[in-house]
Amino acid sequence: MNKGTDVTLTAGIDLGTGAVKTVLFDVAEGNTKWLARYTSRIRRRDPMLLAREGYDNMLAEVGLDPEHIDYVATTGDGENIPFRTGHFYSMTTHARGATYLQPGINAVIDAGALHGRAIATDERGKVLTYKMTSQCASGSGQFLENIARYLGVALEEVGTISKTADNPETVSSICAVLAETDVINMISRGITTANILKGIHIAMASRLVKLLKSIKAREGSVLITGGLASDEGLVEAVEEQVVEQKLKVDVLSHPDSIYAGAIGAALWGAFRHDKLLQAQHGVPSPDLAAYDEGKPVLAVDLGQEEVTCPIANAVEPKSADCPAGQISKSSTKEKIT
Repeated sequence: MNKGTDVTLTAGIDLGTGAVKTVLFDVAEGNTKWLARYTSRIRRRDPMLLAREGYDNMLAEVGLDPEHIDYVATTGDGENIPFRTGHFYSMTTHARGATYLQPGINAVIDAGALHGRAIATDERGKVLTYKMTSQCASGSGQFLENIARYLGVALEEVGTISKTADNPETVSSICAVLAETDVINMISRGITTANILKGIHIAMASRLVKLLKSIKAREGSVLITGGLASDEGLVEAVEEQVVEQKLKVDVLSHPDSIYAGAIGAALWGAFRHDKLLQAQHGVPSPDLAAYDEGKPVLAVDLGQEEVTCPIANAVEPKSADCPAGQISKSSTKEKIT
């Protein structure tokens, strides 16, 4: 706990392909406050330096020093950030962050720079199952950014322009390279920028909604997270595809959806800090006993640590086999002061 109080200060850092997102939370029993946030676009810069810079700048904004922070949790590609306390699976953090932003959802669409992912979750943010696109698929933020650059459109304007389309030209290929060839052909045929972008959005949305169907998220509500969550053209296309593919799902967006991974990391970090503190003071916990002995622990109990596990898609195993998210031996070295 921070300075003998009942407050836990935890930071979450989501190191993505395109940006580093950092948040700070004040977590007390029954009361969670979002204190600060910071985002840095990578743009060919060293992401590790940006993580440090963003973390320091965020703390400076609220007048805190690093020693005031109880737990620094990373996610995404942040497992090598040197000042982290622990690292969590991005799938777990997006689910937890999404349920914080939009309580009551039962699924999440994580639309990231390299892939799209559909995650089924319960009301606590526990991951039930998931499906994702391949890295090659033309359904990623990086693909859309490449197309926008080719069309001479700022990425921030893509959604607005897409919504003005009157006759969208759908991209047929699932391969990013071939899809870019399709776009070149469209330009040569005089297809407008708006219709090209809308067609790309439709193709991306179609694949994302098919992922929802594959995890059986056919009703309820879904929140879009990740770097493309602020693309209003993609959100509109997902809403249209939900109707076309006959799902009874409410598609939701949130102004802070881009921070979902970082939020989830911070909240899981606070949970883990509390459990470790209990263990240090002799409070019995079956989960922590397994944790301290290096035995398999259900991912939902301590968050999902990004380590190698022989059961790649396990979420809630029914045996003592290693679940995805098993805590690594090195994690047992975490200390609470």
